[in-house]
Amino acid sequence: MRRRASTPPDRAYAVHHAGGRPTRMTCGLATAATSGTHSIREECAPRASTIGLRPNASSVAGGRCILIGTSSCKISWVAHYAHVDEYLGRIATAYRRFARHEAHGRSPLYEQLASEVARDQPTLEFLSELPRRKQQPNLLFGSLRYVCGTTPDSWKDFRYCLNVNREQIRQIMLNRRTQTNEPARCATLLPLLALLPQPLAFLEIGASAGLCLLPDLYSYKYNDSIFIAPSSDVGAIPPLFSCTTNAKTPLPDRNVQVLWRAGLDLEPIDLHNQDGVAWLESLVWPGENDRLNLLRQAIEVARNVLPLVAKGDLRVHLPELAAQAPSQATLVIFHSAVLAYIETAAERGALADVIAGSRAVWISNEIPAVSPCENKLPNGFCPAGQFLLTKNKVPVACLDPHGRFAQWF
Repeated sequence: MRRRASTPPDRAYAVHHAGGRPTRMTCGLATAATSGTHSIREECAPRASTIGLRPNASSVAGGRCILIGTSSCKISWVAHYAHVDEYLGRIATAYRRFARHEAHGRSPLYEQLASEVARDQPTLEFLSELPRRKQQPNLLFGSLRYVCGTTPDSWKDFRYCLNVNREQIRQIMLNRRTQTNEPARCATLLPLLALLPQPLAFLEIGASAGLCLLPDLYSYKYNDSIFIAPSSDVGAIPPLFSCTTNAKTPLPDRNVQVLWRAGLDLEPIDLHNQDGVAWLESLVWPGENDRLNLLRQAIEVARNVLPLVAKGDLRVHLPELAAQAPSQATLVIFHSAVLAYIETAAERGALADVIAGSRAVWISNEIPAVSPCENKLPNGFCPAGQFLLTKNKVPVACLDPHGRFAQWF
């Protein structure tokens, strides 16, 4: 069998036989050929079991076939991973982490589904056929909801939907990104934005539909006592975002003033395109009806304002867009949950150099592992599942990823 042309040589697996004609099990098929008096399936079953393969089928790691040789079953590996289990185990660990630190206490259903995925070899193999950046839980769950048109309410329903719509879900995962446009994050960013010299010029990288470019047009309630109204009326009912803060958080007494706003995204979402809106709604977690309603209200505000979201690569087109900001405003370059999708530290460093070359205030709202923070984090680290807010690489606060609370240092 010829190896797929797209398989990088450093990730390929190969099998050699010890004499005789090689007989192989290919992806998804067990051969009926024999060597001697026993079939390959019979001869290889014990050895396949010891390396984590089902005895009656080959396994897949990252879309690469593992071929099993003759009855002697001498296997030599030409890959990074000594066992298939190591590759699938990494994916399983990511889903267990998601269940424990992100879904726990927020979505019982996603916590259950992620835990089950981590134990289900067929689903892990389905994920292993995708590029690594396409294996994340939010993308799988959002794609399944988008394709099936509803949220599966049990693991049984989830597996049924995935099996019936396997190829369609695969294509959605390959072609789309987790463009979760969470406007409630503006509630956790507003205290920092209000400290800057006004008016502001906003430039968001990874802007999706541009909903986070409109903090001045939303309403806020802090600690059930402080209400912040929008700076102006755009003819749509603004969402009211509630946020709990600690005593160190410098709560503003009024909203910010925005003179200019623009976003940059590889694939901007058009809010007048129902398919794009449906994708955004699919990324809202099940059971979070309030969050879904707030998203829809923010979409109506954005439709009345039409913030500019340019199509482009943040590592290439950022300087050109930043140069368009008016000089009389404080330029703020900000992003949330973006840096984790820039795969290497070198690329993240290059982005930092581009931002440093501008006259902007840099606000980062990211998981601590990829944060541009240069200082030692206060009290060690933000708790698992929280974001770290930094201003010009200086740590400011730990934030809820969906804007529900802020803990300033």
